Amino acid sequence: MSQKYNREYYFNTVTRESRWEPPAARDQKLGAKHILVKHEGSRRPSSWREEHISRTEEEAVAKINSILQRLISKDNPERLEDIAAVESDCSSAKRGGDLGLFEPGAMQKPFEDAVLGLKVGKLSGPVKTESGVHIILRTR
Repeated sequence: MSQKYNREYYFNTVTRESRWEPPAARDQKLGAKHILVKHEGSRRPSSWREEHISRTEEEAVAKINSILQRLISKDNPERLEDIAAVESDCSSAKRGGDLGLFEPGAMQKPFEDAVLGLKVGKLSGPVKTESGVHIILRTR
């Protein structure tokens, strides 16, 4: 126990790193696919699709809502992977929006909170982060 802070810390004997948070167990990893629409107020308002993104946050939310309707359409729903490959401003677009597996704490908090709030196989509504506006599909 750390005498200075009077709390436990964790030490990885392989990497020689210490941390206050307990390490995530392998089965705690999360998985998600997403579609990101950036706006001019995003952390990096550029993408593989557009060098300079000038849409407003409201326009990004409207675009995400339009994409969401395409995903949940009862007549002819589209696959998130297909839309992400063309519409997403994230470099994960080339993988159909697949972010792979990640440990808790690896993503921006609003994104992670949304993933944790979803059951596997379920889709989120619009989720705002510093990166832009997302639709998230939890895969694990």
